[in-house]
Amino acid sequence: MFRKVLVSAAMLAAFGHAYAMVDVNTAGEDALLGIKGIGQAKAKAILDERTAHGPFKDPADLGKRVKGMGGRTVERLQAEGLAVGPAGAAASTQVAVAGPKEPAAAAQAAAQKGGAAVAVKK
Repeated sequence: MFRKVLVSAAMLAAFGHAYAMVDVNTAGEDALLGIKGIGQAKAKAILDERTAHGPFKDPADLGKRVKGMGGRTVERLQAEGLAVGPAGAAASTQVAVAGPKEPAAAAQAAAQKGGAAVAVKK
């Protein structure tokens, strides 16, 4: 019985690690060091490049801009849980674009339902 519980816990831990993605465009040094295959020097190179030239657009952009990271290395790091690309950037852009319009839309919806709405200027 104990053996089954131990094996189940080990499997859950392995699957949990596989699904814990680290976004290269928002991660700090500690998060990058948590990815198998990224050491102190590589984490520093990623952070320095991101700080100097902005977020990475896609895996190919990461491979081109960070010395020593070719296509295969980036693919391997993605398999280890490194996320690169427009998925994170699109979500941030979508929130930034939708943010200012949201209060007006909420006020309009409330007015259509006959309720009161308060508009706040920023």
